[in-house]
Amino acid sequence: MRRIWLVSVAGAGAALLSACEPVTSPIPVHRPPSLVTGPEPAEPSEESLAFARYYESVQQRLLAQGLLRTDGGGPDTPITARNLVANFERIALYDEYTFSGGRFVAQQTPAVLRRWERPVRLQPHFGASVSEAQQETDRAFLSDYADRLARVTGQSIRTVGAGGNFHVLYLNRDEQLAAGPLLREIMPSLGEATINEITRLPRFNFCSVYAVSEASNPSVYVAAIAIIRTEHPDLLRQSCVHEEVAQGLGLPNDSPTARPSIFNDDEEFALLTTQDELLLKMLYDPRLSPGMTADEARPILREIADELVGGPS
Repeated sequence: MRRIWLVSVAGAGAALLSACEPVTSPIPVHRPPSLVTGPEPAEPSEESLAFARYYESVQQRLLAQGLLRTDGGGPDTPITARNLVANFERIALYDEYTFSGGRFVAQQTPAVLRRWERPVRLQPHFGASVSEAQQETDRAFLSDYADRLARVTGQSIRTVGAGGNFHVLYLNRDEQLAAGPLLREIMPSLGEATINEITRLPRFNFCSVYAVSEASNPSVYVAAIAIIRTEHPDLLRQSCVHEEVAQGLGLPNDSPTARPSIFNDDEEFALLTTQDELLLKMLYDPRLSPGMTADEARPILREIADELVGGPS
């Protein structure tokens, strides 16, 4: 079962991460958007309640199978330079989705290296169904994660209360279906096809992220939107935040051979692992540049991997 899908919105004429939507002007900074629903939370619909029961049963089943590990890997998950390079190529230099017939379709496609060059400002947005106490918990978790990502990548990454460029939306099913006005407010460049995909994201898509580049520089991200379902129990909720934000930094694909990693659909690991941190270090190493192909990046990746894990064994 898939836990997370990544789709992306790239600039017109861009080399695609996962999908294509025209973005012909810079992404503006907006005032803080209003909540998806009113100030008083409405009773969740039966569909939202059913989502919550389903995700709770999924988490319980995965934990019973020894999955959703939070240890980051250990002696049973050795990391070699050779595997690190191979995993980076598959995860950073392939796309998982393409846009076809007005919808996002799973299709592995070679891509170029993409990442952020400007400071990343993570801004959480909460539907009215999220209690104040839960909002405080989610903000603290996202802030701690931003600090960790900044240390790993060397990129300026932190959370903000307004003016963000990486928007993390915490919504239940009812708020997701009604999120069109919020999406248009925080990112007017989004096309209707992408908005429809976000608002109609089905139950088996646990969460998602949409990264945006400008037409003039399609390999550099300038904005992103991550969708986190609030029906998730705590660990799946945290897992979604870890993978979607990391993928939105420039690691768009999954690989069945990546271990230990959250970029693997086997659900073994719930949170960012030791290898995932190495992949992010590689992605933001100044010796690499946005727009590089796998052939261009490979000799540099081998050099970096040898430095990180001590040789090609």
